[in-house]
Amino acid sequence: MKKETVLSFIRDVGIVPVVRTNSAESAIRSIEAIYRGGIRAAEITMTVPGAIKALEKVADQFGDKIVLGAGTVLDPETARVCMLAGAEFFVTPALRVSTIEMAKRYSKVICPGALTPTEVMTAWDAGADIVKIFPCGNVGGPKYIKALKAPFPHIEMIPTGGVNLETAGEFLKAGACAVAVGGELVDAKTIAEGKFDVFEERARKYLEVIARTRSEMKAAAAA
Repeated sequence: MKKETVLSFIRDVGIVPVVRTNSAESAIRSIEAIYRGGIRAAEITMTVPGAIKALEKVADQFGDKIVLGAGTVLDPETARVCMLAGAEFFVTPALRVSTIEMAKRYSKVICPGALTPTEVMTAWDAGADIVKIFPCGNVGGPKYIKALKAPFPHIEMIPTGGVNLETAGEFLKAGACAVAVGGELVDAKTIAEGKFDVFEERARKYLEVIARTRSEMKAAAAA
């Protein structure tokens, strides 16, 4: 999948589910449920036992029908292994320029983690496609995104942390190009109960919030 296609997909869907589970099997089943709910993107974190196998299985099962990412990528070596497993975009929890360089070398989408204005600017200068603002909920949530977008209107941002059904719309209105949702969408308790259909329903609700918010933003811009 071409890099611009992946970026457009992420912007269009408006949400990146962060799948952080305790097994490869539960990660795959969670993504299947999210997909049934209409979300065509997902990020499997490297903290999932057997994460590489999960990436390979999802990539093989869905192909181009889903934009698959690798999360919690701590170094360029891991990024390369994930690339070979089928990941199309890469998300890091912190800023490491060498990981950005690895993604750029192979024309893959990279979303490095940053928090401060200096880190955001450094990530962008190093070649980030989108900067992940983490942990956003702990430092002001949507208000923090709005504050960062004031000096950096040209930098695309995805907040992680503090995103739920109540705040997702506010993050988009504050200037985020999309939101990343973890435990508020895919949580351990529901997985333990085997209720994967819950994730399908939650996925639908998030898409509804995004569609409604974008409609409101469009109306406000036209007014």
